[in-house]
Amino acid sequence: MAEKKPDYSALKKGGFMRQKQKGYFSLRLQVVGGNLTAENIRTVSEVADKYGKGYVHMTSRQGIEIPFIRFGDIEEVKEKLAEGGVKPGVCGPRVRTVTACQGAAVCPSGCIDTYALAKELDEHYFGRDLPHKFKFGVTGCQNNCLKAEENDLGIKGGMVVNYKEEACIQCGVCAKACRENALSMKDGKVVIDRGKCNHCGRCVKSCPTDAWEGESGYLVSFGGLFGNKIYQGETLLPIIRDKDTLLRVADAAIGFFEKNARPGERFRLMLQRIGEDEFRRVITEAYHG
Repeated sequence: MAEKKPDYSALKKGGFMRQKQKGYFSLRLQVVGGNLTAENIRTVSEVADKYGKGYVHMTSRQGIEIPFIRFGDIEEVKEKLAEGGVKPGVCGPRVRTVTACQGAAVCPSGCIDTYALAKELDEHYFGRDLPHKFKFGVTGCQNNCLKAEENDLGIKGGMVVNYKEEACIQCGVCAKACRENALSMKDGKVVIDRGKCNHCGRCVKSCPTDAWEGESGYLVSFGGLFGNKIYQGETLLPIIRDKDTLLRVADAAIGFFEKNARPGERFRLMLQRIGEDEFRRVITEAYHG
């Protein structure tokens, strides 16, 4: 019986990337939001020891790759990983695994639950076939540890803030905490310049009397690119205040990319080719429901 030949396209779609060494593949794993359980890690370690060369590669997008998997071991590797709750990732022209920082669940600076959002986005979009790769990144606050603007669609946690003057003791802590100079003290009172506010929420987190209230929201950037060409994603909408609107906007952005991009053309390059006016109209309509 003739030896079965690899279907390289199908293998790449399933996370198995052909290596320069003939007959070997590097397996990319699905690591949603950068989180793995202890059981997941033990399973990955066992598979790397038995089927690879005893090590893994940590990617720049929070992923794990197991190199030196033989073609003949691929099905067995997938079974062993599944037993430990580990799934292969994807490569090629489709939505990649969603990345995230630790967010409000762990980090004092976080304005949103980044991991919960990453899981929800992953469930909605992971592996969807598109003209080219499409990357989501979720970061919890304006510290931007995850570099949201490097992604095709970046999401940054923010806050819509409300000042309760009756609860304020005019201590000035919020003005000192504000890095945008949106707050200042004049004649012993807090002065607010809303035009300078970037929704960081530092006033809310620093106030000792809860004179500032914050409603969590999402600052979304579009068209980030970090590769042969580099482009910072642009924030084209006001802060988004609810999850349903965020998902509508994401649906609209991906749908626009799917409809208008040429095969092998990244989101940013498509926008540069056809212009942003129509895209702005589409996502603005989605924003307003």
